Amino acid sequence: MTISQELSSFFSPSYVETSPAPEIGAKAPSCPELPFPADNGKPTIISFLRHCGCPVTEAAFLKMRTASAQHPDINFITISHSDQESTEKWLDAVGGSESGDGSSVTMVVDADRQIYARWGLGIVSWGHLWNFAGLASIWKLGREDGIWQRPTESGNRWQSAGSFAVDAEGYVRWGRAAVRVDDMVDIEAAIAALRA
Repeated sequence: MTISQELSSFFSPSYVETSPAPEIGAKAPSCPELPFPADNGKPTIISFLRHCGCPVTEAAFLKMRTASAQHPDINFITISHSDQESTEKWLDAVGGSESGDGSSVTMVVDADRQIYARWGLGIVSWGHLWNFAGLASIWKLGREDGIWQRPTESGNRWQSAGSFAVDAEGYVRWGRAAVRVDDMVDIEAAIAALRA
């Protein structure tokens, strides 16, 4: 990681046209990298991450990994917009995608942000990123859970995160774009929506 790599994450990324976010009850956007309904016939919880290195990204990923062990009947997928090499290096730093009992989180790399765009996840505003309450929450995450900023080798701080739950038939049952910088997947709400 270089200083220039870290600083480049603050510059606005290239423009990618986004589709409207899928509505609850609508068919989930499907593509070869993220097909719906899922090939294995299971429901899916998806977390579109902020850049690799972000404490919120790490906390969200760890929540997904823990949940994958507790709910083997659900697919858990995270999407990274950092490049493949940076994503793999970051995954190693946070302990990998395996939960230790054979369950795991699937990581999909979307460096050109096309999957993000299909799900309505574009660029956030200044108020979203530099939100005082959100930044205070991130500081608390570091202080209480020991999750601090890691080096950012690729990706962009302005890319929106978001989380969704998709049932076994491929319909969105829960989810939305992140509302501020510290917003992350609510596993319990996603599971409850899939069980309803």
